[in-house]
Amino acid sequence: MTRTTSAFMVGLAVAFIAYGAPTSSADESSPDDSSPDDSSPDNSEQLYQVKDGDKVDEKTLNGWKTWRALACERCHGAQQEGLVGPALVESLKTMSQEQFHEVLMNGRPEKGMPQFNNSPMVNKNWEGLYAYLKGRSDGRIEPGRLSPIDDEQ
Repeated sequence: MTRTTSAFMVGLAVAFIAYGAPTSSADESSPDDSSPDDSSPDNSEQLYQVKDGDKVDEKTLNGWKTWRALACERCHGAQQEGLVGPALVESLKTMSQEQFHEVLMNGRPEKGMPQFNNSPMVNKNWEGLYAYLKGRSDGRIEPGRLSPIDDEQ
């Protein structure tokens, strides 16, 4: 086995561990599909809150933490500008929350996007992840470290 192949195999193993093994129940955190489509510009205010570009509400902060924990920047870029995966700052301009959820949970194996339906962290925070990426796409959330809005007391 070549050094490159060995490195690739180690990377694959790390990715499998990071995405998590199957949980006992896939239905533990089913999304509320009855909510309105929050992808339109009119609903962005309800989807996330941001102040000074780097302070966000708790749900959005947890979405950012999920982004960081799963190392999504490996494929989508540190500023969501795209690498081997698409530029999410562009994709989220037209992708609805429902479409995002479907891609995130089911993946796009033919394009190299893994499924995250068995990740407890993703199941718990997918709406916050969408909110974070939507805020980045809208240009209201800046790239880099985020903190909670209420830290400014």
